[in-house]
Amino acid sequence: MFFHRLSRLGCRIAKELSRERHFSVCGRRILQRSYGHYLQSSAATQTQSRNFQQAFFSNNYNLCTSFSTSSDKSGEETEKINVIFVDKDGEEIHIKVPVGMNILEAAHENDIELEGACECSLACSTCHVIVMDTEYYNKLEEPTDEENDMLDLAFALTETSRLGCQVIAKPEIDGIRLAIPSATRNFAVDGFVPKPH
Repeated sequence: MFFHRLSRLGCRIAKELSRERHFSVCGRRILQRSYGHYLQSSAATQTQSRNFQQAFFSNNYNLCTSFSTSSDKSGEETEKINVIFVDKDGEEIHIKVPVGMNILEAAHENDIELEGACECSLACSTCHVIVMDTEYYNKLEEPTDEENDMLDLAFALTETSRLGCQVIAKPEIDGIRLAIPSATRNFAVDGFVPKPH
């Protein structure tokens, strides 16, 4: 349970650091030092945690750099695609999304009411969207087993349903239309309390 919470906390920290453009802070040495106070002093626990840290941070080090480059505003113009959200009232909302950003994050940055209770950890179905055109749905990568498991819990599931946190903007889906269902099913996720949009 400790390692699960630690990994979720690490992802949140990486996300926040990427928003502030502190991409050099994501190095393994700094993160290991920051979480040292959670570890007990026994030699067995230290060995186990060191093995975990090496495995976790070496496998997820690129996560930090990929976040930071997608939100870097150093003057280089990133390629953007058009995405159209259709809300529960049928109103269309047109936004520009940088290539590489997920749809949930793009919705939040543009004040579109798309809930994301688990903060992209693939533990809920509250960011459920419906791809309105089969042509665009076929251009998306296949959903993973974990995504399909969460979609099984989604309200108003369709053949072209996806989780917004798993749909990544790419040039092939420029002009995609996504319907936001009229309701969501939000089961408790480890005691998480969602922030209002």
